[in-house]
Formats: sequence, C-alpha cells, structure tokens
Amino acid sequence: MNLLKTKQFIINWISQYATQHEIKKLIVGVSGGIDSALTSTLCALSGINTIVVSMPIHQRKNELQNTTNHIKWLIENHKNVNNLSLDLTQLFEEYKKLIPTELQSDLGFANSRARLRMTTLYQIASHDKGIVVGTGNKIEDFGIGFFTKYGDGGVDISPIADLTKTEVRKLAKFCGVNPTIINTPPTDGLWPDGRTDESQIGATYTELEYVMNLESNCNLNDRQKKVFEIYKSLNKKNRHKMTPIPVCKVPKKYLKNN
Repeated sequence: MNLLKTKQFIINWISQYATQHEIKKLIVGVSGGIDSALTSTLCALSGINTIVVSMPIHQRKNELQNTTNHIKWLIENHKNVNNLSLDLTQLFEEYKKLIPTELQSDLGFANSRARLRMTTLYQIASHDKGIVVGTGNKIEDFGIGFFTKYGDGGVDISPIADLTKTEVRKLAKFCGVNPTIINTPPTDGLWPDGRTDESQIGATYTELEYVMNLESNCNLNDRQKKVFEIYKSLNKKNRHKMTPIPVCKVPKKYLKNN
C-alpha cells in the first residue's frame, strides 16, 4: 500500500467532488473511533471548511475522551476545521418514551441512536450548504453490511469505503491520528454495555478481510471456515443495505391511457 499516494488520492477526490458540486462545507460525525478520525482528518487536509460533530448518546468515558482529543488535534492543526458538540442523550430518552411498550426493541433503539445522529448531521449540512461525509470502511459498507440503514449509512460521499480496516489503520497512523484511537477496539457505540464490533460480528476485521473475496471455503482451516460462513451469512442477511432499493417496474403498457 502506497500510503502517500493513497492519502493524496482521497484528498484530491474529496476536493474534486466538492468543486464539481459547489460544496462549501463537509460535515463529519466523529465518535472517537478510527474510521471517523481518519475521515475527518482527510476532510481537514482537503482545505475545505469542515465541521466535525460530536453527538454523544450515553457514550462511554473513553469514547468521549477520544473524540475530544481528536477534535482538539484537528482544530490545532487545521484552520478550516470547526466543531459542534451536541449531546443527544435527552432527545433519545424522550423518543424512547414515545414508543409503546409492545413496540420497543433493544436493536431498534440501538439503530435509532444512529438515525438521530444522521438527522442531526443533515440538519447542519442543510443550514451550512454542505454535505454529510460517510465514515464506513469496505468491510462494513460492502462486505457484511455492518451499519445502520438510514443511520450511519445515510451519507452523501464515502471517502474511505474502499479501504479495509487494516488499510484504515495504516493510513490513520500515516496521517498522524492519535495512537490511542488507532489501538482502541472498534465499537459502533450504540449499546449501553459498550460491546465491540468484533464481539457482535463473531470475527475480527482481519479474519473477515481474508475471506471477503473467496468463492469457497476449500483449503481453509476450521477457524477460517467458520469466519467464511459468518461472512457469507451476514453478506446475505444485510444485502438489502448494500444494494439499491427494489423498485417495482410497472410495464409501460399498463401505464398508457386507455
């Protein structure tokens, strides 16, 4: 991996997109994780006005600290970066009260956190004539669909969605992202117990990267075969997130006036 060329290519891609579509600001939600840290850094390096937004909802202390440290580092090093901190905890709790008991779901509420954040980012983007920048990586966005539909999956552009988690780590280190963030186990930050991504998935990102492009599980050891099945199962289950919405194409002859 040529880190310098990859870094510059993504920065140029962001800049070209913004110029072509007359975008004035980039809006990035930051969580204290490596993906959002790298994405916001690349946006900052583009020179375009960048707003990094912290939106805690019952966030754990280490996640908040990582977010705070990263935002401080960005602002100190890039004059084009501003930040907003919007605590959505109370809003989330009020939302939960509106949902009848029989319709409540832990998974639903976890995803609602991501959707509240998405709504907030688009409110900011609308006001500032900007776009929402996605922070998903290749494994999540195109491999196993490990994101919330219409939540963190609701974005305008995705600068790092062609990078695996391993590549994200390498590029983040090259770009100067805080080592604490790089070494913190990835988490979606949607659950009260702070469960990690890999504990939810049942496999590490490195393991998933290895099986991602395999057609069969031939010549794999027992652990690799298990990861292969996890990957295939999640890829199938979450296919609806990673493909365009099905549209019912009505035959033209039915639509003609009789």
